[in-house]
Amino acid sequence: MTLRLGDTAPNFTVATTKGDITLHDWSGDSWVFFFSHPADFTPICTTEMGMTAKHAADFAARNVKPLGLSTDSVDEHNKWVSDVNETQGVDLQFPIVADGDLTVAKMYDMIHPEASETATVRSVFIIDPDNKIRLTMTYPMNVGRNFDEILRVIDALQIADEKTVALPANWTPGDEVIIPTSVSTEDAQAKYPDLKVLKPYLRVTKLD
Repeated sequence: MTLRLGDTAPNFTVATTKGDITLHDWSGDSWVFFFSHPADFTPICTTEMGMTAKHAADFAARNVKPLGLSTDSVDEHNKWVSDVNETQGVDLQFPIVADGDLTVAKMYDMIHPEASETATVRSVFIIDPDNKIRLTMTYPMNVGRNFDEILRVIDALQIADEKTVALPANWTPGDEVIIPTSVSTEDAQAKYPDLKVLKPYLRVTKLD
């Protein structure tokens, strides 16, 4: 199944390290950072789980709930969490899905047969409070994710929704934003007095 931007994230009920959850109920009015890793007790995955835990306050500040997944069992997850906490200096509290029968992995197209028939690749799904998929990223098994980019793109999505703006390349909070072409220059100037019109289709401004 190929999931595309704007699709409703498929719902599921599954066992996790924090008990059984149903995705759409568990997420509530929060955003979700849903990510898969190939296997427990592996080096790159250990650092990624640690980095997610280290950024717990950053995710919470953005109203984002992290949710991990691999094809290992809850018992294996719990044993591995102890290793993650010890080696990464964290206190991992977010749930990790146990997907031994690959139900969720196949639902979200996390199994790439040319990489592995049974292990999930490093998939990322950013899901908004309406359960819509807003971003997808896929990393290979031997390359860890960039968590600065994950947080940056969540910021971008949330600000774009709130302010009805677009974000340029390499944008970070505080940088200039782009006014979409659906907004007239006259209306944009009324709202943003410091609007810079570089081209009729390229208008930038700072947010307050």
